[in-house]
Amino acid sequence: MRFGLLALAFVPLVAGHGAVTSYIIGSTEFAGYEGFAPSTSVKTIQLQWPDYNPTLDVSDPKIRCNGGKSAPLTAPVKAGENVTAVWKQWTHQQGPVMVWMFKCDGEFASCGGDGKGWFKIDEMGMWGGVLDSNNWGTAIIVKNLKWSSTIPSNIAPGNYIIRHELLALHQANTPQFYAECAQLVVAGDGTATPPADFLYPIPGYAPQSDPGITVDIYKGKETSYTPPGGRVWSGFTL
Repeated sequence: MRFGLLALAFVPLVAGHGAVTSYIIGSTEFAGYEGFAPSTSVKTIQLQWPDYNPTLDVSDPKIRCNGGKSAPLTAPVKAGENVTAVWKQWTHQQGPVMVWMFKCDGEFASCGGDGKGWFKIDEMGMWGGVLDSNNWGTAIIVKNLKWSSTIPSNIAPGNYIIRHELLALHQANTPQFYAECAQLVVAGDGTATPPADFLYPIPGYAPQSDPGITVDIYKGKETSYTPPGGRVWSGFTL
C-alpha cells in the first residue's frame, strides 16, 4: 500500500514534464524518442535523452541536449525551410521558447556540440507586459504542442544540430530547462555563418544569475522580459 501511494504521488510530477517527440520537415515526420525508456525507441534523428526530467542549473552539461549524445539518423532540410518540433505533452505556460543550431565541422559521429558554436535562430519570450500571465512562448506550445522555426535562408550548407529549449518559470526560484536536439543536413547555396558575437557555448550561454533565468513571475515588477543567451541570428547581420 505504501508503495502504491508513493507511486501515485509521483504521477503528477512527471505528468507536467515533456520533451520533443517528433519533427516535421516539409511533408515528412521524423520520429523522436518517447516515454521513460528511450533506448527501446525506433531509430531517430534525435539525440537520445534519458528522461523527461528538467535540468535545474544552466551550467549542468545535461542542459545541452537533455543528456543526449548521438543519433543514428539525419534529416535533410533546405535553407529557408521550416522545421517543426512536436510535443505529446506540455503543461507549463510561463517561460520562453528558444531554438538553437550548431554547425558540425565534419561527421555527426564526431560532433557533440562542444565549444562556442551555438547560435539562436528563433525565440519567443513574453508579450503584454505582465509576468504572471499566459502570454509566453511556452503557452503557445501548451495550446498547439508544436513550434515551427525557419532555417536561415542564406545559411551555409552542412551538418547541423538543432536544439529546442523550453525554460519553464512557473516555480519561483527553480527555473526548469527542457532541451532536446536532432541532426539536420542543411542543403542550399548560401554562405552565411553567424558572427562571433552571436555564438555561445552550451552549457555556458548564460550564468544562473541571468535576469532571464532568475525572474520571479509572481513577485517581479518587470514589464518586459529578455530570454537568456543573446540575440537571434536570422542569417543577416546589420
